[in-house]
Amino acid sequence: MIERPLEIYGLSRRAEGLATEDGRTFFVPYALPGEIILANTDGERATIVRIEKASPERVQPFCPYFGACGGCQLQHWDGEPYGIWKRGLVETALRHRGIEGPVADLIDAHGEGRRRVSLHARRKEGKVTAGFMMARSHVLVNIERCPILVPALDNATASARRIGEKLGDCDVALTATEGGIDAAVKAERNIAERGTPKLASLAAELDLTRLTVNGDIVVTRRRPSVKIGRCEIMLPPASFLQATEAGERRLAERVVAAIGGARSIADLFSGVGPFALRLAETARVSAFDNDTAAISALAQAARLTSGLKPVETFRRDLFHEPLVANELKAFDAVVFDPPRAGAEAQARQIAKSKVKTVIAVSCDPITLARDAEILVGGAYRLEAVTPIDQFKWTSHVETVAVFRK
Repeated sequence: MIERPLEIYGLSRRAEGLATEDGRTFFVPYALPGEIILANTDGERATIVRIEKASPERVQPFCPYFGACGGCQLQHWDGEPYGIWKRGLVETALRHRGIEGPVADLIDAHGEGRRRVSLHARRKEGKVTAGFMMARSHVLVNIERCPILVPALDNATASARRIGEKLGDCDVALTATEGGIDAAVKAERNIAERGTPKLASLAAELDLTRLTVNGDIVVTRRRPSVKIGRCEIMLPPASFLQATEAGERRLAERVVAAIGGARSIADLFSGVGPFALRLAETARVSAFDNDTAAISALAQAARLTSGLKPVETFRRDLFHEPLVANELKAFDAVVFDPPRAGAEAQARQIAKSKVKTVIAVSCDPITLARDAEILVGGAYRLEAVTPIDQFKWTSHVETVAVFRK
């Protein structure tokens, strides 16, 4: 490890300061553009020893665990330059694919905070700690309270510790629902089986709405449901849900507005239906996803909600069996919201189709840009791009991109 002065000229897409010396590039966590620092360097990695000249954009982080916990990387950066940088992540990814698109300003979608969290509980020398791992490390940071969560999750780490006391080392996913806190736990199976009789009473003690261990429901005390548009949907255990309620709403607003007067819509990678159930208020929707539980929950919510247009659901692995161009003829518009890997195979089929409106929702600018390049190559025009910030103070950004043919 070598100590050397460095001048930070920019920020990487992973929110690390960038510096060069003698033709070498260094990545410096928690450094900001324009700063001069003294750093310890080890290969391409560097850590701040001392800030010799601080950026005027540097602000005081509000979380006492900032810099130790690996969750947030950018609480120390003023909001305006942070927003410009995050918008730039989307612009740069598109530009690298040769696509010039009208990228709107970043929309803040933190709202009341994140409504879901995954915590690690670990037992060491008879004591259970719970929290998040340090960045690039398996060292657990014990946390009393995470300030970026919704108020309903104020006791999240305390609950994770209590569960860890019963089950030993485990990972605890907690989601704030209309009925209360839904807990899904991954633990050593033999320990979980021995502890099952006591887990129902623990769920009551922690006032959990439902407790699931290793995919098996231990007890359901109330309905773990969320509202999506006019619908109330019963969440399957460990189901994917947008990180913030405001984030889901902002994404859906852009999708619904871009659909226009389409009468028949395909919602691909639909999950539990944050778009499908809202789109069904005005149009016929066909929803496709590989997650059987999610698709079933979507179908049930649609059946129980009056006034919706018909909603059909299909279990389908769109990575290996995308809807082909001939199947897409039935739709006026297509929405797709894939996992981080993007939707390359599906985008290639859409590019061959005659669907007039395509809306891509993405959590990764790099795979969005790749899929956009495929669509543009199929004679689609990129009409609008909106970055949405529901993972505030991190390098993650959601994007809604609208294409027309």
